[in-house]
Amino acid sequence: MVQADRFVREAVDEIAAEAGHHRVVIALSGGVDSSVCAALASRAIGDRLIPIYVDTGLMRKGETDRIARMFGHLNLRIIHAEDEFISALAGITDPEKKRKVIGERFIRVFEREARKTGALFLLQGTIYPDRIESEGGIKSHHNVGGMPVEIEFEKVIEPIRDLYKDEVREVAGALGLPPEIQHRMPFPGPGLAVRIVGEVTREKLEVVREANWIVEEELVDRYLPWQCFAAILGLGTGVKGDNRVHGWIVSVRAVNSRDGMTADPIEIPYDVLGIVASRITSEIPSVARVVYDITPKPPATIEYE
Repeated sequence: MVQADRFVREAVDEIAAEAGHHRVVIALSGGVDSSVCAALASRAIGDRLIPIYVDTGLMRKGETDRIARMFGHLNLRIIHAEDEFISALAGITDPEKKRKVIGERFIRVFEREARKTGALFLLQGTIYPDRIESEGGIKSHHNVGGMPVEIEFEKVIEPIRDLYKDEVREVAGALGLPPEIQHRMPFPGPGLAVRIVGEVTREKLEVVREANWIVEEELVDRYLPWQCFAAILGLGTGVKGDNRVHGWIVSVRAVNSRDGMTADPIEIPYDVLGIVASRITSEIPSVARVVYDITPKPPATIEYE
């Protein structure tokens, strides 16, 4: 396990040495990984750090407002790029291609912002499992295998690249980050795009965004899961009122894990699952059925794509 206090000292020194006297753009999503990186970099280079949050249109309900409240003190730049990302995903159904398209869009947004400020380097919250899964061919993380080969940045700084998620949380504690950041559930870099099996559309995004909101409302406080969410699997038939309907199939997933490399499904009582299913099908009229995924990792991954 990482010695958190020692790691903080060494990481701050490393960032300061790598950045030199230059400005650095940081990709700040609000999760524990990027938040730890922001805290480390702020100590290392102060106001030469340029935090950027990109609203891709693939985020959770209320996420952009939450990030603005939590990180406004860092002079956070919020870039609204919903149309750019959703347009780039049109017609794409292959999961790997989705991740690569999103990874490239992120880089292009950060490059544009860097040109405005004279920043030469990009700092991001890549962690060790991202590298293992990308390099091992399991899936391309948007910030590793999903990054384009040609980028304008002279250097990409990754201060927590050798840490597992549980170690990142220890470092967050050593940095004094609030519990809501330190223990926040992971959220995939490609966002809700990888919780939609098949093509990403605005309609599907609205459905899966609302379904995720319901799942988190019902399960987070009850079970304190490592991760829980909803995903759209496709279309199926159902009955609402006296009518046969053709609607979305939503899968609910809730798992516990230590570092994200393996995960076990949470045993949720049937009556609680019934509440979740009832809320999703009644509050989202276009959903026809709800299922609960009990597959561990491996053989499944935690996310669907």
